[in-house]
Amino acid sequence: MKKIIGRRERITLPEWGLKNVTGKVDTGAYTSSIHCDFCEEKEEQGKKVLYFKVLDPKDKKYTGKLIKTESFTQKKVKNSFGQAEVRYKVSTKVIMFGEEFEAEFTLTDRSRMRNPILLGRKLLRGRFLVDVEEVNLSKKSLK
Repeated sequence: MKKIIGRRERITLPEWGLKNVTGKVDTGAYTSSIHCDFCEEKEEQGKKVLYFKVLDPKDKKYTGKLIKTESFTQKKVKNSFGQAEVRYKVSTKVIMFGEEFEAEFTLTDRSRMRNPILLGRKLLRGRFLVDVEEVNLSKKSLK
């Protein structure tokens, strides 16, 4: 059964050390995205490795943790201004409503946006229905 979520929800990304970060639900976006303030691709022992940091250093939830992955791709996306750009896409575990699942995020500069995370259709599909009048229903469901 699908859970009802609001237009903004709290999301936990345990592998990245993030708990209860605000994500804006965007049914217009296919892929979810997260603010990235540092991203660098290197080659180590013949393998491509991506190093990145998520959230803004001014964000209360910012950990400064350098995340490393060999599992990444690049994806061409249209940004909120309608311009095409190439972004790194990574995958991680997500916890919402006490349920854990794998989700993909593109890494991008969301410093001008109110919420550091955008939750797209791919993450929502088959799991959630959106009630635009509500916020943080996942928090309310834990009570």
